Amino acid sequence: MNEQTRGTCELLIENRDRVKSVFPWNGRLLNLACAGIFTVKGRTASEPVLEECRDLLKRKVGVFSNFRGTARSPIAAMLAVGGEPERTLGNGLLVYRLLKKEFRASAYLPVAAMIIAQTVQPSRYEGIASRTRILYDRMKREHPFLTSGQDSAFCALMALSEKTDDRMIGDAEQCYQRLKPHFFSANAVQSLSHVLALCDGRPDGKCAKTLELFEKLKAAGHKYGTDYELATLGILAVSGGDPDEIVREIAEIDDWLSKQKGFGAFSGVGRTQRLMYAGIVAQKDYLDDGTMQAAAVNGTISLIVAQEAAMYAAIAASSAAAAAAGAAASN
Repeated sequence: MNEQTRGTCELLIENRDRVKSVFPWNGRLLNLACAGIFTVKGRTASEPVLEECRDLLKRKVGVFSNFRGTARSPIAAMLAVGGEPERTLGNGLLVYRLLKKEFRASAYLPVAAMIIAQTVQPSRYEGIASRTRILYDRMKREHPFLTSGQDSAFCALMALSEKTDDRMIGDAEQCYQRLKPHFFSANAVQSLSHVLALCDGRPDGKCAKTLELFEKLKAAGHKYGTDYELATLGILAVSGGDPDEIVREIAEIDDWLSKQKGFGAFSGVGRTQRLMYAGIVAQKDYLDDGTMQAAAVNGTISLIVAQEAAMYAAIAASSAAAAAAGAAASN
């Protein structure tokens, strides 16, 4: 493992421990998801700033708001990493109110609202909220029983894309049909299809690269998860990196993480989740700052939003796991 990659691994662990000190009652996966928010930006979490953002949510948002539910700590992390927490939260709440005009309130919308608020100017918020509903209705027509509240948040992120609605939905549907025979979870495949639709390239090519990476990891003894973890694999598949090189790096990171406290056999972080975070760490090498800045300069935010969408999938799943654990404990 090279020095830069090891530094990113150590940053992920340090950020997890710092988040845990501010949110001690969070589950391990949720703290890890929050740590990922800082790590993908190359930032070290500051406990005082994170505490400030946590307290800001308490002051500005009602106790029954979805901003104060299981998404509270990821939102606090997003506020802390983005700078100007009070202004960003105000913008996020504005986007959320616009989205609630189009959808029922859900635990998924606040995180999507925050990503939108941090990505585009306020003048675009209303148009993005309206486009989100259009994309959702079209997705619902394609998959009436599969499309749910979590997909409304994905549609909000897809609404940031410069692609046309026809191309976006067509791309996602082609990816879904191509990938579904290979994985059991239709929901996971739909999430992966959303992420791939945000990226440039032909659907067949993107899907083929994703499947190649999955099979090569499996052959190397590092079988990738087939639930929400798939979304992060899609980003690596379209990164342009050599598949054998990516597999080698993910394997090295996974082996190193397996020996660290909080990632072992009885840590509560499963092998597939650990492998997903190995993939997130690997993204730092294949989607470096230069790549992301070039994407922004060229006027196409698709790659940036796709990476956010993949991270969102991990946050949403971790929040759902935390909510389920809380419900079980109260029974």
